[in-house]
Amino acid sequence: MSRPHIDHFINGQISRSESGRSQDVFNPATGAVTAKVALASVQEVNAAVAAASAAAPAWAETAPLKRARVLFKFKELIEQNHDALAKAITLEHGKVFSDAKGEVTRGLEIVEFATGIPQLLKTQFTDNIGGGIDNWNLRQPLGVTAGITPFNFPVMVPLWMAPVAIATGNSFVLKPSERDPSPSLMLAELFKRAGLPDGVFNVVQGDKVAVDALLEHPDVQAVSFVGSTPIAEYIYRKATERAGTFPLRAQALGGAKNHLVVMPDANLDQAVDALIGAAYGSAGERCMAISVAVAVGSVADKLVDALIPRVKALKVKNGMEDDAEMGPLVTAAHKAKVEGYIQSGVDAGARLLVDGRGLKVPGHEEGFFIGGTLFDNVTTDMKIYQEEIFGPVLCVVRVPDFASAVQLINAHEYGNGVSLFTADGNTAHEFSRRIQVGMVGINVPIPVPMAWHSFGGWKRSLFGDTHAYGEEGIRFYTRYKSIMQRWSATIGKGAEFTMPVAK
Repeated sequence: MSRPHIDHFINGQISRSESGRSQDVFNPATGAVTAKVALASVQEVNAAVAAASAAAPAWAETAPLKRARVLFKFKELIEQNHDALAKAITLEHGKVFSDAKGEVTRGLEIVEFATGIPQLLKTQFTDNIGGGIDNWNLRQPLGVTAGITPFNFPVMVPLWMAPVAIATGNSFVLKPSERDPSPSLMLAELFKRAGLPDGVFNVVQGDKVAVDALLEHPDVQAVSFVGSTPIAEYIYRKATERAGTFPLRAQALGGAKNHLVVMPDANLDQAVDALIGAAYGSAGERCMAISVAVAVGSVADKLVDALIPRVKALKVKNGMEDDAEMGPLVTAAHKAKVEGYIQSGVDAGARLLVDGRGLKVPGHEEGFFIGGTLFDNVTTDMKIYQEEIFGPVLCVVRVPDFASAVQLINAHEYGNGVSLFTADGNTAHEFSRRIQVGMVGINVPIPVPMAWHSFGGWKRSLFGDTHAYGEEGIRFYTRYKSIMQRWSATIGKGAEFTMPVAK
């Protein structure tokens, strides 16, 4: 049986790959191969960059308001195709349909923010700094920009990048995950229907060959990445090493080990609800998933006792079923990797309270399912604590007091997200100021900032100087230029040999 072939989108149209390389795309709930995705050659990446390079100058000269109008139309089309995008996510990633709809909404919020960028592109002007000289600044687009995005958010993360890049006057080349590539082509089609000129938004499907080709191409001015820390570090290093007139600007968001601290005074029911949703939503395949519950003092036993029945009761099903709470993992290989982490926890001496391995979903016996898994008595020297599992595994770490919780979190190499559940305002105040993590929630389990703020972690969760989207995103996708000007009537006679100063 022939299966659909998922190709590139270059210069405003589907571009059939001639690389001769492809990879299977699965429906994780059934385990069935649903399509073949092309893996780009260097030549195909170069073709996408060439299209973006050709389109960039005219798009940069397009008035910001006209660019915004295209994004307004794009927003409208996403709203009209909300369910279709969500379904495409579920069929290739596996997350439940309601969660996929939420992903589309969070991406849509960035588009809404980007429509207002003409206001944010306004700059500063100083009249007559002295001697008839005026001084002002510009924020100008870079040219060709690129995004390399992960499997866990095939719509949201591309929408973190492309709308801001495009609204600020750049062209864009997207390299989505080869595990769930279809939504990227849907976004490309919606951009085209919105009136975006051909070549401004392109998609190249592929693997490391495509990534390296983008990093090494001299016309690519900036690359934004979301994924694991080893690859984030690799991309950042490659960017800093690239020779050429302009260095490659990089923004590389890496892995996470997000903690949720439960204080003895916290509302226990609320804390448990938060942990169940944040640890097991999307089968734990979120960069902001809570994977460690830090139980402070006397709350530990009560917390664990409350978690066990909730984890066992999780409704794990095909994500398209209305009552599903958790779907499968994205691939069989990733399922095996997560199962390996669970075994390593057992071998290291952690108490396995709920074991999700061996789960079979009726009617979907070949699906890539793991049930909710819960460990207690996890210590900092264990692999399941140190490394990002990216699956439905929650580790409970017990600490004696608040100071120990802060010290524990600050010592971890990842600093993406963290939450604190407490009823005490002073504790919350101290926590938010002392914790060395980029995104902090107080009685909020997943503290992902809104579109007009910016997303990103600290420590080895972020390589680069700017966070994603928001005003930080505008700074990333533009170059600052300062202009000083005066006219001949104000220029005095004779050469001046002293340092110019305001007069």
